[in-house]
Amino acid sequence: MMHSKNLFALALFAALALFPTFSGNYGIDLVSKIMIYAIFALSLELLVGTTGLVCFGHAAFFGIGAYAAVLLSPQTDAASLAWLLPASVVAAALYALVVGALSLRTKGVYFIMVTLAFAQMAYYVVHDTPLGGGTDGIYLMLKPTLASWLNLDNPRVLYQFTLAVLVVVFIFLAVLLESRFGRALAGIRVNEQRMRATGFSTYPYKLAAFVISGGIAGLAGFLFAIKDGFVNPEMMSWHLSGAVLIMIILGGLGDLRGAMLGAFAFALLQELFKSEAVFGPFAKHWNMGLGLTIIASVVLLPRGLIGLPEAIRERLVGRRNAQGGAHDVA
Repeated sequence: MMHSKNLFALALFAALALFPTFSGNYGIDLVSKIMIYAIFALSLELLVGTTGLVCFGHAAFFGIGAYAAVLLSPQTDAASLAWLLPASVVAAALYALVVGALSLRTKGVYFIMVTLAFAQMAYYVVHDTPLGGGTDGIYLMLKPTLASWLNLDNPRVLYQFTLAVLVVVFIFLAVLLESRFGRALAGIRVNEQRMRATGFSTYPYKLAAFVISGGIAGLAGFLFAIKDGFVNPEMMSWHLSGAVLIMIILGGLGDLRGAMLGAFAFALLQELFKSEAVFGPFAKHWNMGLGLTIIASVVLLPRGLIGLPEAIRERLVGRRNAQGGAHDVA
């Protein structure tokens, strides 16, 4: 099973690495955006799929990472990626520390509502104050560089850099989940009361997971700001928090591969239903088509897209067993 998981990840990363060789600028920009969403989805997977904490304010950390990238960049000279990227991640992680320290004292629907409230607070700070440029947002005048060999103004260089970050994040989380820390998080998801009974203080584990998750979300926000050269308050809206939650559910909870697969499926479905060449006038109502497709996917594939091969295998085995039983009766 582990071998097949590794093969899937390697195949996906290899395909992404080869993609720019036969794609134009539109395809490169689109897949760059999807890879950023995949990083964002991986960050939420650590909370929801691994720890069992349903956070509905994850866009706040994504947005803080993006705004930090723009606000900390000088207006007259390109910032160094060596300090701007860590600063953006730390800014998001610090806010996650504050939010987690308070929200983790609640459970269930109360936890969901508290995280949403903190996200809305961050949203209105950038929406209603000069700090975030209000509804107009802020432009990033000069993209950061690293010496002279990493020019993120070049879409292909940015694509490869984003892919490298995605690979590093995936490997980091895969190693983390196999560690004692990751197994403790899995135990918290299954039965937190039993974990406490065995001597684990679950609060520090959950807070650490929350901070790591927030930092990775901030990293995704940083990349998004660099790609678009622009940030606005919508990057912190509850709509984006809901969208990334749908991504990991669509792909399959409890599996890092599912988070990435869900991000790609969600973004590509969105592009498909927005296409007037395919759907004509109905493309104006793309939300309806996307919503119905997601509902159908959840109903038909309760384990997500990542569970589709196993579901097909079980169906085939069940059919063969049924046929074998019929022959025995005959």
